[in-house]
Amino acid sequence: MNETPLSLLDRLRRQPGDQPSWRRLTAIYAPLIRRWLLQHETPETDVDDLAQEVLLVLAQDLVRFDHNGRTGAFRVWVRSIMANRLRAYWKTRRSRPISGLDDRIAQFEDPVNEFGLLWDREHDEFVIRRLLELIEPEFALSTWRSFQLLVLEEQSAPDVAEQLGLSVNAVLIAKSRVLRRLRQEGRGLID
Repeated sequence: MNETPLSLLDRLRRQPGDQPSWRRLTAIYAPLIRRWLLQHETPETDVDDLAQEVLLVLAQDLVRFDHNGRTGAFRVWVRSIMANRLRAYWKTRRSRPISGLDDRIAQFEDPVNEFGLLWDREHDEFVIRRLLELIEPEFALSTWRSFQLLVLEEQSAPDVAEQLGLSVNAVLIAKSRVLRRLRQEGRGLID
């Protein structure tokens, strides 16, 4: 009997010392966190350190994180860690108040505010792109190319089949395999 492969999030929660999974999570989240820190007026010289702090809190607290099936639970949790680290950062480094920063951080945390909704959308798009980059080497070139043309470039299955010299069924199976793997790896990270 085959077991369903564990998602990246599940692997990290069950095996906190799993270094390849931590490297994978860092490869996914560090650029996204870095970009959002820059948008909150964090000086370029401090962005990498602050991103590391966010990832460290995430690593230390992940075993206690309870997803509980809520849509976007992990995404919201990462966002709250970032907001808390930003507040702490600016509290210790303010030589002069930055106008409206506290309000912007509060808006960022609010899931129904424009900034919260923007984070949700950018998070999911970014994580999906990064996961696709990470799983691509797991597939044969024809499988990946079928998926890419059919899903990412939105070509029709018959057109993709003709371009690649495959059957329509082979193209649809390729799409299914890649999507199944994406769902497995991304379960809990994206909705």
